[in-house]
Amino acid sequence: MGEFLENVYNFIIYIVNSSSVYGPLLACLLIMLESIIPVLPLFVFITIVFIAYGYVIGFIVSYILTCLGCFLSFFLCRKLLKNFFTKKVRKIPSFDKFMLKIDKVDLSTLVLLIALPFTPAFLVNIASALSNMKFKKFMIAILIGKIFLVFFWGFIGTSLLESLKNPRIIISILSMLMIAYLLSKIVTKKMNVE
Repeated sequence: MGEFLENVYNFIIYIVNSSSVYGPLLACLLIMLESIIPVLPLFVFITIVFIAYGYVIGFIVSYILTCLGCFLSFFLCRKLLKNFFTKKVRKIPSFDKFMLKIDKVDLSTLVLLIALPFTPAFLVNIASALSNMKFKKFMIAILIGKIFLVFFWGFIGTSLLESLKNPRIIISILSMLMIAYLLSKIVTKKMNVE
């Protein structure tokens, strides 16, 4: 596993060093598209942007683009698929029961799902768009949850091997997830979002 991660890291460094400005720009575009095309490895693109532009600008660029990608995915699914989905697929009782559960997901749970590094963003986007979830709730969850997700992938990506050896980093990540959860609870109460 360590050798695989080292190879991924070396590949990322190679892309950043050998492709001048085009590698990071392509990574920026792919960060946005990752919310729509699930096979794209988000952590690789965020790492490239962090290495190319530094921690602050890399974080800002990655955060904005991944949020925009999620919003785009949500709107495309809601506009192009929701009517068909509601008429055809939701008539299946077991599937409708599943969608009713998604309709009732609270903001805190949604934020936590989005903040978890291995949750497929495209599934969250599609399920949210096809359900009866309000865009305001989805948007707030994305804006809070993606802070921690981008920080996680940028931090892990830029210090890949070191982070696996250092337990303080794992504790920091768990603390960030807890903060995301608590922040979403506060926003839920203050903005009355459910």
